[in-house]
Amino acid sequence: MKKLYFLLLAVLPFTTQAQTITKLDGSKITAAALDQKIQALVDAADVHGLAITVFNKQEPVYKKTFGYKRGDTKEPIKTSTNFYGASLSKAVFAVLVMKLVEEGVLDLDKPLQEYLPKPIYAYTPTKKWHDDFRDLEHVPLYKDITARMCLAHTTGFPNWRWYEEDQKIKVKHTPGTTYLYSGEGMVYLQVVLEYMTGKELEELMQEKIFAPVGMTQSSYTWQPRFDKDYVVGHNTKGELYEKDKDNEARSASTLETTLDDYTMFTQAVLQNKLLKPATTKEMFSPQIRLRSVQQFGPLSARDTTANDAIALSYGLGWGLLQSPYGTGAFKEGHGNGFQHYSIIFPEQGTGIIILSNSDNAESIFKELLETTIGDTYTPWYWQNYIPYDQK
Repeated sequence: MKKLYFLLLAVLPFTTQAQTITKLDGSKITAAALDQKIQALVDAADVHGLAITVFNKQEPVYKKTFGYKRGDTKEPIKTSTNFYGASLSKAVFAVLVMKLVEEGVLDLDKPLQEYLPKPIYAYTPTKKWHDDFRDLEHVPLYKDITARMCLAHTTGFPNWRWYEEDQKIKVKHTPGTTYLYSGEGMVYLQVVLEYMTGKELEELMQEKIFAPVGMTQSSYTWQPRFDKDYVVGHNTKGELYEKDKDNEARSASTLETTLDDYTMFTQAVLQNKLLKPATTKEMFSPQIRLRSVQQFGPLSARDTTANDAIALSYGLGWGLLQSPYGTGAFKEGHGNGFQHYSIIFPEQGTGIIILSNSDNAESIFKELLETTIGDTYTPWYWQNYIPYDQK
């Protein structure tokens, strides 16, 4: 009976809070005070829904939700409520890839085309669009692209082909030389892995990541069970976006998860439960320095020294910065009605997960990071996290 009790404890979601939360600099804030400060930010910026986990010493010590699933019903968010993960998908996919590297399935520096018996563009597409690489037939540079480049966003592929004037996938820079954030690069790696292993992305994720961690409410495809409890995105005025239930798994963008599940994933990364310490260290090692004024938009083409103090760079699937408390590994997520951010400082075991179903959420991220964990290092302007009182 006692054994069963402990097994149940192991699978129950984390529901308690520490009395105090310790920030990076060692200062503390009580859970009650943090509740009040976060609620004040949510109210001031009209953030419709928010879910947060804070980590101290690799353990979740604060987990709380604010706001509601949808504006018309005002039904509160729970820690088990489904969120569209947007580009948090990429961080989870990166761990899967590094797991396959550990297992000897994949070499980070071998050109991906060399794993296939025929050119990628010669395969007959079976999905709506994301496995269609026929545009690459006359783009020989793609043959140099490696898994490392895909994870570090140096493939030269655009973010998405649909953003190009001709809506075609192409190689815009010599692979390995230039940072250009690219969902296409992640999906290219996914498709090659699927051909190599004979397994779809969802199967690989369930086998290598979700099941080992206990993420029973996560998937790269929409599942019918999610219909019972999920958030809807809100625009800046509080109007609802239609829920997208596109059921094709894409490594860069289709993760569905919950605060409970993403907390378990982040804890597993912090505690090296999925990867060996040496593999995690490589994942969080700089691959390319980032010197643009902003990550996206017109200012992405202009350089600055503003982020030199934190040595802003990209690792393998995660952005990286340097602080007095060691490396900070971060990943953002952004889609219509969904704005997320996560950063962990592995050497100290401190971190935070922020999930939101509001287009207003990023406007509180700067103050939220400072208030919760004392993170004054996240490059908020580079991320375009302009505070609500400065807009």
